[in-house]
Amino acid sequence: MSSAVASTGGDNRYKGVQRKLKAYTRALDATSNDLEQLQRQMRQRAARAEGIAQDVAHAELDRQFVYLTSQVSVALGGAAVELRKLFTTAADSAARAEAARRRHARLYGALDELRSSRRHRTPKPGFFTD
Repeated sequence: MSSAVASTGGDNRYKGVQRKLKAYTRALDATSNDLEQLQRQMRQRAARAEGIAQDVAHAELDRQFVYLTSQVSVALGGAAVELRKLFTTAADSAARAEAARRRHARLYGALDELRSSRRHRTPKPGFFTD
């Protein structure tokens, strides 16, 4: 994994940051919904595999097949638990991104409105510092 910071596309103006945060929140929300649906399907498949393992046991097939089918059920159940954790993380990240967008708007929205409504260009940041 690279430790480099992800590119932001160079547009760090107020409206650009707002647009990026909104797009990021939407993407996380969509991912959360997909993960939740996948987790439900995985739980259903785990239950189905466990039922098949019981059917194989009742059919008196080799115990190896019962064991293997049961292990598939356990693996699917474990994957469903981990998917739930991933879903929770994605939902939390979406909420935090939305909070960051609102805070950014609260802190810099008025300044952007003031700067955008001016007829004349404003100086670059740091112009007035000694």
